[in-house]
Amino acid sequence: MTEITSTRSDRVKMVRSLSGRPARSRTGRFLVEGPQGVREAVRHRPEAVRDVYLTAESRDRYREIVADAEAARVYFHVTTPEVIEAMSPDSQGVLAVLDLPAPGDGPEAALDAALARAPRLVAVLSNVRDPGNAGAVIRAADAAGADLVVLTTNSVDIHSPKVVRSTAGSLFHLPVVTGVPLDQVVAALSAHGLQTLAADGVGTHDLDELLDVAGSAPEGVPDLAAHSAWVFGNEAWGLTEDERGLADAVVRVPIRGLAESLNLATAATVCLYASSRAQR
Repeated sequence: MTEITSTRSDRVKMVRSLSGRPARSRTGRFLVEGPQGVREAVRHRPEAVRDVYLTAESRDRYREIVADAEAARVYFHVTTPEVIEAMSPDSQGVLAVLDLPAPGDGPEAALDAALARAPRLVAVLSNVRDPGNAGAVIRAADAAGADLVVLTTNSVDIHSPKVVRSTAGSLFHLPVVTGVPLDQVVAALSAHGLQTLAADGVGTHDLDELLDVAGSAPEGVPDLAAHSAWVFGNEAWGLTEDERGLADAVVRVPIRGLAESLNLATAATVCLYASSRAQR
């Protein structure tokens, strides 16, 4: 444990810079803000944690974070409120710096490795640009018991601070693969025996009707009890016709009230829980 009291130190400047993508790319590190995210990072990905920063008040309040950091032999530093505010105004008194995942052999190899674990439920985000939505879907996928989340090429950077905050720690609970074109994702899913369901308001299949026949769906009707991947589209325009055409089926969530539609994160939660329920 060390103490940091100067808001002008090089360490403070380095941590603050990680809110930008260039610094993350240059240093190979990213920022986790807030007690929930830091707690889950230290508990589930301690090998990636470089440093933990807490105010004296946070050290006493979140003793479990300190205990887990000490058990994992992670460096942690006590700072003044002014210092941690200079590092990040969204810290809530707790911050951590983590190593970005090693690039390995590329995103396609990462996807194949994740699919080799035989996932039952997968969430795929195609051209999703809003960090809050992306983080909320990762969190929903984790809660529904999904085994994998995939973000296609041109989607948001999952290591941006807002995405990381929005996952509420779920980023450290399940594999998240990024940077693979949708057609390659669907082909890989099919090769590993997963059906692909595109969630879209123009779908020919009603989600409630699929739940009614789950486990005994007639021929030509997707079975929610089968191993499945849900594809969700961009916040503004959803899935294009070409993207929908890649899926085995297009499914709509029924709208019973006067709302025009559901937002991305809500629709994803409903669909993932429907599959989760059917599979169990």
